[in-house]
Amino acid sequence: MRIILRFAAPLIATLLAAPAWSGAQRVAHAEPVARAQVASGQVAGPSSPADLFGELFVRVQLAPLFRDSKTFVDAVPRRAPSEIMADYRRERPADTEALRRFVLREFSFPPQPAAAQLPSLSLRDHIAALWPHLVRPPLSPPAYSSALPLDRPFIVPGGRYQEFYYWDAYFTMLGLVRDGRAKDVTAMADNFADLLARYGHIPNGTRSYYLSRSQPPFFYQMVALTSPADPAAADARYLDALMAEHRYWMDGAKDVRPGTAAKHVVRLADGTLFNRYWDARATPRDESYREDVATAAASGRPVGEVYRDLRAAAESGWDFSSRWLADGRRLETIETTALVPVDLNALLYGLEQAIAAGCTRRGDRQCAAAFDRQAKTRAAAIRRYLWDDAAGAFADLHWQSGRRSDRLTIATTMPLYVGLATRAQADRVARTVEARLLRPGGVATTTAATGQQWDEPNGWAPLQWIAITGLDRYGHKRLADAIATRWVRTVAGVYARDGRLVEKYDVDTGRPGGGGEYPVQDGFGWTNGVTRALLDRPGVSER
Repeated sequence: MRIILRFAAPLIATLLAAPAWSGAQRVAHAEPVARAQVASGQVAGPSSPADLFGELFVRVQLAPLFRDSKTFVDAVPRRAPSEIMADYRRERPADTEALRRFVLREFSFPPQPAAAQLPSLSLRDHIAALWPHLVRPPLSPPAYSSALPLDRPFIVPGGRYQEFYYWDAYFTMLGLVRDGRAKDVTAMADNFADLLARYGHIPNGTRSYYLSRSQPPFFYQMVALTSPADPAAADARYLDALMAEHRYWMDGAKDVRPGTAAKHVVRLADGTLFNRYWDARATPRDESYREDVATAAASGRPVGEVYRDLRAAAESGWDFSSRWLADGRRLETIETTALVPVDLNALLYGLEQAIAAGCTRRGDRQCAAAFDRQAKTRAAAIRRYLWDDAAGAFADLHWQSGRRSDRLTIATTMPLYVGLATRAQADRVARTVEARLLRPGGVATTTAATGQQWDEPNGWAPLQWIAITGLDRYGHKRLADAIATRWVRTVAGVYARDGRLVEKYDVDTGRPGGGGEYPVQDGFGWTNGVTRALLDRPGVSER
């Protein structure tokens, strides 16, 4: 994103001049809500770097001292934040160099792990050899670190992402189970269950600054991977955690009135209940602070509204995409919280079905009936409100106006993935995907080329998997095979040329993808996992 700091100058001055700056400012949310308007910053768990370091944090991020805004928030304070801030207020570093010396004195910066240097191997063997380089031992972070503790080993995506991420993990697990690393899968699922018990939800990632939001709810599918032959064993271990996750997403549902929203829940004017992406804070993201300040300053809108929409897009995993932009082009028009997303609601249908099945196996008929009813009600609502017959696709819904989005995205395959689409809808989606989203290297994320990373021409491993699995489920094997073959050849081509697997790919050119707030990342957990799974598909090979 192009940073236009001259537009942000008045806002920056206000932030630095505030006598009692708090990263948890109270910013009113501009939409109708079912309850009293929500303060932007009160989140259970340890404080984020913005909360702990106030004015120092703002100065470091806006100077900027570091090219990547994530660098400072991942640094470890050498002593108590209160002591650091007392010295900061006494010394008042006057310029950027003085500020840099102060920060380097008071914080340590974990080294970025070097890229794995592996011998020349087949793609399949290369992926197997990468797992030990991405696995991390149980984590007891140093005092005041932004990292959250984890009691069991976990897999990181790679590159700048050296913590445990929510939806990344499921697609990584697809490869782990095929490479005989079932213990890693169970350890990761146990870590997520622990996070649910500790915080009431699975955060975006295991950093304090991610605690105000979650990510697409794939935990129920991870649970299925832990014990495919004995689902009752998985129920005994995880069913209560699945119910806790459902409570998080549905918090506020009982009180939300027609035509209003509360947290992740929206109720249409006719009373139909849906979910949306949302974030408990309405402040700039710690890890993308200066980018968010610049976006909000250029928007001409209430800044808290923009910040919450940016954060909600981060919760979606699609940060950022024309899908969330009111004008389809400019990030400052982002309106994530104004939309009912088809993928989130399809996944929550899947979660409700999984809980109903678990309750049935446990012999709890009342629970099973309640969740089965919720799942059926949600499926009917998705088929009614999120289906665009003219486009032959599922689409997001503007929940206040009742107008469906005209943006075609590969999220249209998510109702197929979870099995809630009708046969006729699935057939139409298959034709639409083949005609408008299929590319030489797989499926594109959208049909809009905006420079955002979750837009054309980028393709992403999890979205390939969702599309392929959904099409398979409804018998569209020829198209599913074409996507799988094209994707694996794209990944194999970059590997043959560059010796690496990356976060995203340009499915038009077959090269690493571009766009977004940071350079393309190596690693990469979900690319490894999905590609490894597809290599086991009959007829798919790396050549």
